[in-house]
Amino acid sequence: MYDGEDSTPRSRGLVEFVSGDIYERHVGRRLGESMEEDVARIGVRAKIKRRAGSAMRRAVLAVSFLATWSAIRPVAAVAAQAEMVGQRATSTPYAGDLSIFETPGRDARLQINRVMDLLGIRPGTSVADIGAGSGWFTVRAARRVGPGGVVYAEDINPEAVRAIVERTKKEQIANVRAVLGSADDLKLAGGSVDAALMLKVYHEIAHPVPVMKELRAALKPGGRVGIIDRNGNGTDHGLDRAVVEREMHEAGFKVKERYDFTKADGQDYFVVFVAE
Repeated sequence: MYDGEDSTPRSRGLVEFVSGDIYERHVGRRLGESMEEDVARIGVRAKIKRRAGSAMRRAVLAVSFLATWSAIRPVAAVAAQAEMVGQRATSTPYAGDLSIFETPGRDARLQINRVMDLLGIRPGTSVADIGAGSGWFTVRAARRVGPGGVVYAEDINPEAVRAIVERTKKEQIANVRAVLGSADDLKLAGGSVDAALMLKVYHEIAHPVPVMKELRAALKPGGRVGIIDRNGNGTDHGLDRAVVEREMHEAGFKVKERYDFTKADGQDYFVVFVAE
């Protein structure tokens, strides 16, 4: 046997067999006394090591538990709070550089003219662009509806609303009404719109059912609501289509049509809703 501290032979109290006779390695000690003392010392050391090992394991487990609890506690607290108020997880509304929405080729990728066709957006109709951002869809819808129609460009970000006002002035578009809404109020008049589009914004709505009930009240008879989003868990700027459809049903809508042409990766979806 070897001592774990200095890695030298542990010879104290050991005996050796030579020519069939037994000799004590240390002079002046009786064999029996030496063996009893060694056994006692070995037993004490073993107990100390076991106790030290148990204490170390308990310490490691305690540290591991605290680290794990510290990591999951905020998530658990948020989830519990959301469950208490009947609120699912949402993404933080985007408030950065609005030019991100103006990427070249976006019209073709989203097939936005086809989207407007399916929503019944045509000359003379009124449209709500919910979460309008830079006004990318707003100006396209405004050109489609013409001077006899109107587009309500709604956003909760004052900077976005100001940017839309400036953009429409610069592009000489007179049929756009910029609307500064709030998290729980779209600020749309009842029976005022024929169609509404939420383009990658539904996952940011913290209280979707009451907000969608408000949107339902803003629709004219036969009005349509289009939602383009991507599958996700709510916190990753996406939300599973099944969750959207369930919440819209709670708000008084039913699915009219489903499409997946708005992005080639198959993650995005486009669902058209009508009031029940």
